[in-house]
Amino acid sequence: MSDTPASPPTAQAPITRSPINCAFVLAAGLGKRMRPVTATVPKPLVEVAGKALIDHALDRAAEGGIETAVVNVHYLPDLIEGHLAKRGGLPKVVVSDERAALLETGGGVKKALDLVGADPFVVFNSDSFWLEGPTPNLARLIEAWDAARMDILLLVAPTTTSLGYEGAGDFVMAADGRLARRGERRIAPFIYAGVAVLKPELFADTPDGAFSLNLLFDRAIAASRLSGLRLDGQWLHVGTPDAIRAAEERVRVSAQEG
Repeated sequence: MSDTPASPPTAQAPITRSPINCAFVLAAGLGKRMRPVTATVPKPLVEVAGKALIDHALDRAAEGGIETAVVNVHYLPDLIEGHLAKRGGLPKVVVSDERAALLETGGGVKKALDLVGADPFVVFNSDSFWLEGPTPNLARLIEAWDAARMDILLLVAPTTTSLGYEGAGDFVMAADGRLARRGERRIAPFIYAGVAVLKPELFADTPDGAFSLNLLFDRAIAASRLSGLRLDGQWLHVGTPDAIRAAEERVRVSAQEG
């Protein structure tokens, strides 16, 4: 028998849980700019790089520790529900039915607040698509969230490096991360990348029916409580059929470079 003392049992690494564990995925829109592709396929099911846009979003949510994803449906809802039913694992998907009326981004979230819960949550545009940098951007966004000084935290991408985007930008960012809208007839350095962290209590004093999340963004700006986190990587705009092809080519080149 060996005189060497037995090694102590190796401690298991603690399971890291995200402090934000619910997401809302906006999947109810008509996808008009994506026609004719979306004449028969809802935009969230349009494939980019071999995967439906909504799966890109849900997979990113899973990587970020999100346990539950609420997905709203309106246009061609049966196709989206059938697709989601085939997914397994996390996040658990719950459908918010908007068949009766399209409620826009803010109204859609407000309708589903009972499903979202009382804690801060992530909102994804279903077509949010980017190439990651060294650290996954959703994990960075959740880590950067500070409820004491923020009501909303947006993931923003540089307008100059975003593929397929030709607009004037959305926001300017102060040194402390606070965001403001670009001025009229001006160009802003950042565009909203389609992912945000919000507090559910922000919806308490909002209209019934359809309204945009921009209402909450502007209220947060007025209170100096809208912040931004610069995307690490490259944001890919996939708003049109031509943009899909450009995004797929960029993904292919990135895979070769990697």
